[in-house]
Amino acid sequence: MRFFLELQQQTEAARLGLLSAPIIQGCLRGEVSVPSYVAFLTEAYHHVRHTVPLLQACQAALPAHHDWLRGPLDEYVGEEQGHDEWILDDIRACGADAEAVRYGQPGHATEVMVAYAYDLIARRNPLGFFGMVHVLEGTSVNLASLAADRIQQPLGLPDSAFSYLRSHGELDKAHTAGFELLMDHIDDPQDQADIIHAARAFYRLYGDVFRGLPLPQVKAARAREVAA
Repeated sequence: MRFFLELQQQTEAARLGLLSAPIIQGCLRGEVSVPSYVAFLTEAYHHVRHTVPLLQACQAALPAHHDWLRGPLDEYVGEEQGHDEWILDDIRACGADAEAVRYGQPGHATEVMVAYAYDLIARRNPLGFFGMVHVLEGTSVNLASLAADRIQQPLGLPDSAFSYLRSHGELDKAHTAGFELLMDHIDDPQDQADIIHAARAFYRLYGDVFRGLPLPQVKAARAREVAA
């Protein structure tokens, strides 16, 4: 079996665990609010700003027999530059304080996820970082554009508040196709096992990020409207 397909199959239960997060299910039902969206963007900023440093750390830690990955990682670094600033622009378009986010601290779940990524590269196997790529980009492809529509329509936010979600949904489709080819070239059983292990961990960790976001007070707001 091609390794990419095995990676998908071996991590399916973990993927469904992430998608079960209440805020994701609520968003798909149209239960959204500006504070919850800004909270999502805030945590996104605090992990996306580490994407390029993590890619560079992964590249620097590659063993010699994986030198063939340096070119694809260089390309990936070039494509990921500046995406954290897109998120800050989206936060401004929502009427929130982007500079407070820039100089603020991430939530605990985000901090742990980022720390795990650095530790994985430095201490275990740099190829495990591809488990994080699989989780974040796969989730983006499946949800980003749909979530943007479900959030924007009821809240009436401008298009300028969704540059990160909409651009990433499209960009990550191209990344995913390239990622699939890369994974099918990973033939060492230990590398494969480490990537699967990491992907399962990142599904749990990224799910914790979503589970830590404030839920929209949709029911309370509707109750007030009925009472009025």
